[in-house]
Amino acid sequence: MTFSIGIVGAGQFGSQFAHLFNLHPGVSAVYVVDELPERAESVVRRLDLAGVVPDFDALLASDVDAVAVFTQRWTHGPLVERALRAGKHVYSAVPMAVAEEEIARIIQAIRDTGKVYMMGETSYYNPATVYAREQQAAGRFGRVFYSEGDYVHDMDLGFYDAYQYSGGERWKETASYPPMLYPTHAIGGVLGAIPAHAVSVSCVGVKDQRDDGVFDKDVSMFGNDFSNATALFELNDGGVMRTNEMRRVGYPSHIRESRFRFFGTEASFEQLARVTVWQDKQNVHDISEQMETRPSMSLDDPSLANVAPELRDAFVSGLAPVHDAGRLPEEFRGAPNGHEGSHHFLVDDFVTAVNDGTLPPVNAWVAARFTLPGIVAHQSALQNGVRLPIRDFGDAPGMSG
Repeated sequence: MTFSIGIVGAGQFGSQFAHLFNLHPGVSAVYVVDELPERAESVVRRLDLAGVVPDFDALLASDVDAVAVFTQRWTHGPLVERALRAGKHVYSAVPMAVAEEEIARIIQAIRDTGKVYMMGETSYYNPATVYAREQQAAGRFGRVFYSEGDYVHDMDLGFYDAYQYSGGERWKETASYPPMLYPTHAIGGVLGAIPAHAVSVSCVGVKDQRDDGVFDKDVSMFGNDFSNATALFELNDGGVMRTNEMRRVGYPSHIRESRFRFFGTEASFEQLARVTVWQDKQNVHDISEQMETRPSMSLDDPSLANVAPELRDAFVSGLAPVHDAGRLPEEFRGAPNGHEGSHHFLVDDFVTAVNDGTLPPVNAWVAARFTLPGIVAHQSALQNGVRLPIRDFGDAPGMSG
């Protein structure tokens, strides 16, 4: 069984995923739509795809079976809802949405249409999360009572170029995107490993001092001047999760931009830029080699010409020893990968869910638990750290825990 898919947004990540969807044996045809038609045409020619669709409305009116959204991060919610209502299965880049109301409408649209939705959270397949999930399932942590997830990516390391590429002349208005509205690389890596969700949060935002027009309230389309933020979440199982979202930080994010820690009553897991350890009450075990990904392509590959050199590691990192490579289609062998080996799994899980009529791992209810805590955390930071409750949309139908 196969289906056709339309890629919305032929930018840096959209084109990479278009290639993988086109390789997958479960996909029959890949179409592309972009606000810049010449960009869409270039991708279609280079990858030998099915064709260009003139705009989003035309895509929704077509007989394409699914849509993959790779547009600006604050636009996802409304586009996803429209696609679902048009009868399309939807893959969406992160975040799911930027408001609780948008999340609620997406979940209702899924209930009404029965279509498959998946959020493409890379950290769910991060080697650290994969390893911690396995240890949690085996009961080796005991009770996990404290966890941390950090997304540590300095603006100087490629983000200026990325925002200029996507934002045009007024890029500074969008480069000030609030850090906690992009929380899933940190939160998803924790909650993707332990069966819990956030119920309340207190967050402190750090106001930017660079004074270069980015994170400037008078320039920002979001009215945001926080470049860093730290949130402390209460989980439903009585545990605690801390999250850092940092955009001004002296840290080599090209080596490891998402990192995690889990403390249990029987064992713990800790990660730094180059070192990862598993610890019990007797010993420390260096498991860094199991976390180490292998490059899937050269940093100088022509397909990365529009990607800042500081960001290219995120597009080339392949599988790590902890990954289950055997579950992937043969067609992916040797294909470009990225974000710590996650891209192949993201595409395969979505294609499998659509063709089999099943729920993907990061379905809408899971995506809400990865996304909404950050939205509420940003509201807490705007109120000087006041503790706020976080709504939970529950488990996906037919699932619990």
